[in-house]
Formats: sequence, structure tokens, C-alpha cells
Amino acid sequence: MTVASWEQVKELLHQAVSLEPEARAKFLAEVCAADPDLRAELDSLLSAEAQLSEHFMRSPLAGVFDREREFENCGATHLEAGQLFVQRFVLIRKLGEGGMGQVWLAEQIAPVRRPVALKLIRAGMYDETTMQRFEVERQSLAIMEHPGIAKVFDAGSTPQGQPYFVMEYVRGLPITEYCDQHRLKIRDRLVLFIQVCEAVQHAHQKAFIHRDLKPANILILTVDDKAVPRIIDFGLAKTTAPEVSEHTLFTRFGQFMGTPGYMSPEQVDPNIHDVDTRTDVYSLGAILYVLLTGLQPFETKRRQRLALDQWLRQLREDEPPVPSGKISEDREEIGASSAARSTQPRQLASELSGDLDLITMKALEKDRDRRYGAVAELAADVRRYLNDEPITARPASAGYQIRKYISRHRVAAAVTTALLLLMTAFSALQAIQLQKITHERDRANRERDRANRITDFTTTMFKVSNPSEARGNSITAREILDKASKNIDTGLTTDPELKAQMMYVMGDVYYNLGLYPRAQILLQQAMEIRQRILGPEHPDTLRSVSFLANVMEAEGDYAEAEKLDRETLDEQRRVLGAEHPDTLASMNNLANVLEPEGHYAEAEKLYRETLDIRHRVLGPEHPDTLVLMNELARNQTDEGHYAEAEKSFRETLDVQRRVLGPEHLDTLASTNNLAVVLLEEGHYAEAEKSFRETLEVKRRVLGPEHPNTAIATYNLGSSAAHLGRRDEALALLREAVDHGLPPISDLGIDKDPHLKSLHGDPRFAALVAHAKERAAAAETPK
Repeated sequence: MTVASWEQVKELLHQAVSLEPEARAKFLAEVCAADPDLRAELDSLLSAEAQLSEHFMRSPLAGVFDREREFENCGATHLEAGQLFVQRFVLIRKLGEGGMGQVWLAEQIAPVRRPVALKLIRAGMYDETTMQRFEVERQSLAIMEHPGIAKVFDAGSTPQGQPYFVMEYVRGLPITEYCDQHRLKIRDRLVLFIQVCEAVQHAHQKAFIHRDLKPANILILTVDDKAVPRIIDFGLAKTTAPEVSEHTLFTRFGQFMGTPGYMSPEQVDPNIHDVDTRTDVYSLGAILYVLLTGLQPFETKRRQRLALDQWLRQLREDEPPVPSGKISEDREEIGASSAARSTQPRQLASELSGDLDLITMKALEKDRDRRYGAVAELAADVRRYLNDEPITARPASAGYQIRKYISRHRVAAAVTTALLLLMTAFSALQAIQLQKITHERDRANRERDRANRITDFTTTMFKVSNPSEARGNSITAREILDKASKNIDTGLTTDPELKAQMMYVMGDVYYNLGLYPRAQILLQQAMEIRQRILGPEHPDTLRSVSFLANVMEAEGDYAEAEKLDRETLDEQRRVLGAEHPDTLASMNNLANVLEPEGHYAEAEKLYRETLDIRHRVLGPEHPDTLVLMNELARNQTDEGHYAEAEKSFRETLDVQRRVLGPEHLDTLASTNNLAVVLLEEGHYAEAEKSFRETLEVKRRVLGPEHPNTAIATYNLGSSAAHLGRRDEALALLREAVDHGLPPISDLGIDKDPHLKSLHGDPRFAALVAHAKERAAAAETPK
């Protein structure tokens, strides 16, 4: 209910109270003739008023203590309309009751008059630990200031110690009901959904996770003839949730832990204790699924909920169908869904297929590392869809699906992974060859023959004669890879172009496995064949040279990599043009090589030239543009131009926070890089603030033992050392080392100039020895 509508209700209520019962009924019938909801609201208030003291409206605090004593005597859970609650709230009517407690519509009478929703936490859901956390969180809830989040006015506990919340009363419909009643089209639903995402992202920035996002907690009201979402109960799950063990976790569905159908897989996994903001991403994905289809991801019929055990099994084991496939399965369902979305069944299925399927399924990934990293990323992709721009969501690759299969079965994992990566690559190559058939009829027979030979090659070259000998043996996998790559010569000698393509693919596999020498041999051979049959200026030839340069760089041969990059870049500029994607990639590659060689000025010139083109062609918010902005700033840092680097990192961060969100890994990397620059500039307090913010997010999102979290912990320890907080610095550094800190540099932490203030402390000497022991153990073959 808006302030304006409440004022109308209050004015009519005062007029009605002053009338005799007969006149009152006539008055209400006239003023509420066109608004039955208004009549129901006034009737409810008048009913409550009848149970109050006749002097109540004139003296709000009259009878307070008598009513308080009555409340104390009857017990906190025995509530009724007209009762005065904690001296300043008159209960009007119960709005709902669930596993968490009761929600009442009430009128606050002091210090101001206004309608409120009063939520009383159910007895038995709180203990001493909960109450301690409740006292800490009650004030924090008030810091959320967003039009899409219902305001928490107050929080406290009854004389019996039972917690309660006083929230803004939102007189609206759940988002799915509102959209269906108003027959909103898909685009209009997505606009509302983006507003919801913006509100959730705001709360995440304030360190609040909802944990129970569902349509019933997202209400839509009308303000100035415009639909506006309000999220209710934000932060209450965190505030009221006691510490639970794996034995109690599964007894709390429908209470503070979440609602089946919208809960993330990690919320029901007793082995996961670090639920983070990505759980809200999953819930939003489930809500988006319903907004698009009218059904939950695992529902089979509208409004027909699954049994809890069946839902849990599907959540653990099954992948939900894509939205377009879900509604296409049942003519009855697609008919009802399309009608509620003001479209035709065929048009609805077509509209959902493609980008909307991909966006929804990425939000619903069981593996949270593959979900959108932040709610802002999900909202950004929906905006891109609405603006007809390319989205970032992509279907899971065949390689990813293979890795999931191997993780479940774990048989000959190393061998199977290597072979299937190759099979996947060659299958893609086969698809390319078959695609050419439809476009080049005169070459159909030859291309079909090529495709058949690829199939024959992959099925004969990658057989393991005795799988039990290869099980878990990475050396055997390497031998099979080598055998496969060498047999390209004997298996496909009559088709040099196809041989070059396969060598290029094989080289890519070796490169991604970190086997650079073998990758170099294959890419060198592919380049030479392409130079001979396609010519030195052909795009595929130039691409081979550029990839070979990347391998050289990875091996540390910067001089040779620079030579190849310069040759490639000159040809690409002349043949393809300065703005061709391959040309821009080579410019970036050359800059990446020049930087470790110490040629910072030339590298910066290339970064800026590439950046100018990407700004113009792709736009300032494109992911490739943002990566390049970061690389430019990093180059300036290495060059010692800290003021320029600080400016560049700040510009990058402004865009990343807006487009990607503050918890995206790229945003966190830029925040960390900026803090490093601030540390070098001597701005220790500001650097520490950035390091601390980064660490808090990484601990929550990535977990304490992730390498990136360990690096963030180390950086915060460095800033603490600069600020003279020796004990804190040593504790953070020890935590970083124990959680798998990657090598900071070839010199080791004892040579880190930022830790000079710790030299001479025996605890630091012991830490250095401990770090070297862990590093040596990690390098020892097992």
C-alpha cells in the first residue's frame, strides 16, 4: 500500500467511525462501489476498531499497560485482532502464517501513525545464538535504502524474548500472479525482472543474502500507473537463522532456510556451509523460469507441487528442461502460458528459444561456479537480450559435459579426458566439413569423404587396448596423445588441408594442457602446410603464426614470439585491415610480449591503439574492452607510472561495477590491482580498505581456500605490515600460506619489499621457513 492510498483509507476510516452503523454501511457502499479491495480494508479496520477502547482514536496510548499485561499473560503466540502489541502497534488482521511465524497487518500508533506488517518469529526457531546475532543484525537491516526493497522500520523482542520485525506494509500481488493477471508480454515481464535484480544486487552490496527469494516475497504494486516491485523479508533469513548441523538442515524447509522449488542446490547440501550471493542468483533463475513458462523448473503441471523427496532427488541429479522445451511438451500448458503472455503458442516457444533459454539455464546451473557470478551479471544479460545485443551466457561445452561425466564415474579419467577432448575437437571439425556440403554442392563428395576420414581416424587412433593399465595414468594419456598426433601423417596423407586443420586442433589441445613443446611442433607443421597450400597471406595461415607466437611466449621465448607477432601483425593490417578481430588480437598479443621484455612504452602504445578501436567498435562496456583497459593499467603499474595506473584502474572499475557487479571476479581483480597501486603510492589506509573489501567478498564467494582468496589475504597482510599492525599482518600471512598461496614471485615472501617491517621478527622467519616447506612439498612428485 502506498502512502497516498493509506492516507485515503485513514481519511475514510475517520469519516466512517463518526457515523451511526446504518449510515456507515450506506457511506461505505457509496465510496467503495468501484473498489471492493478498499471496502475490504475498511471493514477490517472497523472490525478491529470495534474491539478497542472507545477512547483509543483520541488517545493512542490509553490502556497500554493493561493490554501489555494481557499480552504477557496470554503468551506471545496467542494474538488476536485489536490487541496492542509492544505498546505501539494495534493488530488489525492476520495476513499469513507459515513455518517461520505469523505476519499481521497492524497500525503503528507511536511515534507516527502508519500501516505496517508485523512479523513474529515462531517459538522454537530462536535460541541464545540466534538472539545474539539478532541484536547485531537488527540495526543493519535498516541500512538498505532501495525502492525495490520493503523497508524494515523496527525490530525487537517481546518480554518473553520472542523476536519480531516491523516492516513496510506492501499491498501488492506476487510477481507471477501480477504478470498473469495483467497478461504481460515477455518483454514487460523481463523489465520487471531487471528491477527485481537491481534491488537484490543492492542488498548484496550491503552484505545481505535473501536465501528465500520466491514470487510470494516479490510483490508488485502500482505507483502512478506503473508496476513497481517490492521485495519483502530481505535479510530476515540471515538474521533469524540459527547455526544448524547437517542433521537439522533438512527439517527446516518452508522456514528460514528457503522454499522448495526456488532453493539452490547448495542450500540443501549438508556438506556446503558457505552459501553465498550465488544462491540468490539461482532463486532468481527459478523465478525467471516461472515468469517465462508459468511452471517451476521441475514442475510437470501448473500449480501442482512435487513431493519434497522427489524435488530433492531432481535437484541433485537432474537438469531441468530449457524453458522453450518445457512449455512445448504439453499443448495444454503452452496454451495457458501463451494466453497469459498475450501471444500465440508457437510465438511463445520461438521467443523463449535461444537467448532466453541460455540466460535462464546459466542462472540455474547446479555448479555455482558456472552460474552468473553476481545478480548484476544476470540483469546485464537480460538487458542485452532486450537491446538485441549479444549475451554472455553460452551453453555448456561438450568438454564441460564430459568432465562432469568423468567426475561421476572416475574411470581412466586422465586418458579419457585427453581422448574425449580430441574427439570433441575433431567432431567440431567434422561438423564444419559437413556444413560446407550444403553450401558447396560441387565439392559435396570430397567433403563427405573428408568427414568420413575424420570419423575413421578418431575411432581407430584413440583406442586403449587395455583400459585397466591406463586407469588414472597421466603418462599413458600423454603417450596416446602423442601416438594420435603422429598418426595424422599416415592416416590423412592425401589431404594436406585437412591434415593442417587437425594439426592446428591437436596443437590447441596440447597448449591447453600445458604441453608446449609438442604444441609448438604441431603448430609449426600446420603453419608450414598452410603457407604452402593457402599462401602466406591467407587468414588461416596468419592465425597459425599468431598461435605459434603464443606458444613461444608461454615457453618464455619472448624474442621469437615478438618476431612472429610483428610479422603477423604487419600482414594482418595490410590484408585484413586495422579493425579486424584477428588484427586486434595480434596487437594485444604483441603488447603482452613486449611487457615482460621491459618495452613498456611500446606496449602501452599498442594497448591504447587497440583500446581506441575496441571502444569505437565494441563499446566501452564490452568484456574485451574491459580486459584491455585492465591490461593497460597493469602495464602502467609495471612501468612505475602509478598515478596513471591508478586513474586507469579507477576508470575500469567504474564500468565493471556498473556492468558486471561488485562481486564479479574481473571486478575483484581490478579492485585488488588498484589496491596494489595505492600500496606502491603509499596510500596504505585506502589500499587496506580495498584489500579488505576484496577479501571479504572472495571468502564469501570463492571460499577461504581458493588461490585468489589466499592472494587477497596476503595482500591485506602486506598493508597491515605497512600500517604497523605486526600481529595482524603475521596472522594474515600465515592464513594465506596455509590456504595454498601461489608463488608471489621467484624471490619468495622474505624478499617482498612490502614486508620489510617484519624482518627481524622470529615469527616472520618461521613463517618464511613454513612457506618454503609447503612450496617444496607441492613441487615433489607424488
